[in-house]
Amino acid sequence: MQDSMYSGLFGALTNEHRLNVIANNLANVNTTGYKADKLAFQDTMTHFAHERIMQPVLSLRDKPLFPEAVHMARPRIAESRIDFTQGSMRKTDSPFDLSIAGEGFFKVRTPNGDYYTRNGNFMKRADGTLVTSQGFMLLADGGEITIPDNARITINEQGQIFADNEVAGQIQLVNVGDPKQLEKYGQNLYKLRDKADTGEVAVPLESAIIQGYLETPNVNVVEEMVNMIEAHRAFESYQKVISGTQELDEKAIQRVGRAT
Repeated sequence: MQDSMYSGLFGALTNEHRLNVIANNLANVNTTGYKADKLAFQDTMTHFAHERIMQPVLSLRDKPLFPEAVHMARPRIAESRIDFTQGSMRKTDSPFDLSIAGEGFFKVRTPNGDYYTRNGNFMKRADGTLVTSQGFMLLADGGEITIPDNARITINEQGQIFADNEVAGQIQLVNVGDPKQLEKYGQNLYKLRDKADTGEVAVPLESAIIQGYLETPNVNVVEEMVNMIEAHRAFESYQKVISGTQELDEKAIQRVGRAT
């Protein structure tokens, strides 16, 4: 099989993965606090061992020992990361809708452990605790947050919750040392990788919680559509490389067969 077949195969597979990522970004254009995934690709050149041998050596021979160097291109994903840039704010006027201006995450408790989220669409359960739309509990510095019934709720930029001007809790706003150590868990949640080099750190002083607003996703629909067209055309080009290589192989086999 010719090298071009492998190059076409790897190129088609990487662009198929890129199309899946773009489709997922577009599917979440209305998901509160969603952060887009970004991919970058490059050609990885495979080097042969003899390319590192300097030839010719005039004291030994006057002709190269090996033929000209040959490189084989193998398209690969060079970078895969979550884009944590700030999304715009959408006003809702709901006292339990919160957004984060700047760095940081809300911390919520699930049956599988504690996770991070930028989705501030919270609601009050019958027992007074604040939870996400999936029922995950919003954490305070001392544990759960309980809101009294029929109280006027205000939340300041530092995350302090006031019920009729009395402190009812402190929202636990956290940050991580390196956002690249975070991975998506599902349901708009994030967790630290198993072998993360850094953990939770203090939230920057300029970060603030804004009550009555929700953070919109940072997905640029026009940009994602352009990327989808580009990836689709690249995928078709690699398909042509594969089919063209196959046709050349078939012709070579037929001609060799006739010659023998």
